[in-house]
Amino acid sequence: MPQIIILPHEEICPEGAAFDAKPGQTICDAALAHDIEIEHACEKSCACTTCHVIVREGFDSLNESSEEEDDLLDKAWGLEPESRLSCQAVIGDADLVVEIPKYTINHAKENH
Repeated sequence: MPQIIILPHEEICPEGAAFDAKPGQTICDAALAHDIEIEHACEKSCACTTCHVIVREGFDSLNESSEEEDDLLDKAWGLEPESRLSCQAVIGDADLVVEIPKYTINHAKENH
């Protein structure tokens, strides 16, 4: 099983985290299953950018992004070449290092 390392995020995961994940699962689902409350305002339907992550290591092991995902990513805060929507990024066989950006463009964020 690949290991997912989530880099520290001030609000969501202050200490960072590391856990094993099942190949075929999305980064978002794996994070949520390990109590990392990554935002997903559209309920993981590829309709927003609140679950935007930057895959610092293991990016090439993920499934290829769709045109719809790429179009949405163009609107994400802090876009980088290794950016993905975590609800669409399917884990392969390689370990991943994932950064959750400090900001999202979610105008209706709960719990703030």
